[in-house]
Amino acid sequence: MTKIGFVGLGAMGSRIAGRLLDKHEVYGTNRTPAKAAKLIEQGMAWRDTPREVAAEADLVVSMVADDTALRAITESPDGILAGLKPGQVYVDMSTVSPRISRDVAERASTLGASMLDAPVSGSVTAAEEGSLAIMVGGPEDAFRSAEPLLHELGQNVTYVGGNGQGLILKLAINVSLAAQMQAFSEGVLMAERSGIDPELATKVMAGSAIGSPMLKARAPLTLHLPEQAWFDVLMMHKDIRLARETARTLGVPMTSAEAADELLTRAEELGYGHRDIAAFLEVLQQMK
Repeated sequence: MTKIGFVGLGAMGSRIAGRLLDKHEVYGTNRTPAKAAKLIEQGMAWRDTPREVAAEADLVVSMVADDTALRAITESPDGILAGLKPGQVYVDMSTVSPRISRDVAERASTLGASMLDAPVSGSVTAAEEGSLAIMVGGPEDAFRSAEPLLHELGQNVTYVGGNGQGLILKLAINVSLAAQMQAFSEGVLMAERSGIDPELATKVMAGSAIGSPMLKARAPLTLHLPEQAWFDVLMMHKDIRLARETARTLGVPMTSAEAADELLTRAEELGYGHRDIAAFLEVLQQMK
């Protein structure tokens, strides 16, 4: 039984940590302790700081919202880096800036430890079921060490390359996800305003050549927006901005990401920040 340290027990992190409890000792912490209550009841051992979590564990995992949160859990005197031991592997599953992630990885390396960026693609349901797609960047020997654990969490686990490469591939996926959702919503609105039943339009469009797995899953949500988001507007907007920032450093034009950025900004202005990106249709309906 491996001792796993887990930092960041939000919507995704709590589901991932919950799966690990079945086979491992899990030591966890979170900025908001109340979010860990259910996991503690299920057997997770609470620790007050990321440093204590890292010091206790054989392998450390984190899942946080953004660059600021990653720096907070890694770089403070009570952060993960302060608790890492030589030879230890640290797996960050957050979607953050590749540049920031590489900075943290370099600091881990100076301590004799290894860091992997292992962002995930998939919903909270996929996290619960262990069917996430996981893209991994970092030292290959560290990946091989962590690979069995990652396969407990993801149906597709792919080693991409050096530090930051997993994140770049994840951002590339999310650019396409946002662009597909926007184009689909624009098409549904055009059909609706021409007099076509929107239920019929979404069904036919999702069943056509454009019907990716993502569109097939989300098509019904465009007309019946759920209260609990699978992937909310604020998080998608963060990822699109990260993708555009990364693309600029590589000299890559990002016309679809630019269009998505504008629509996401409008969605936030209309109060949809915490709603699922299927809200694109409602946002478009309100735009002139």
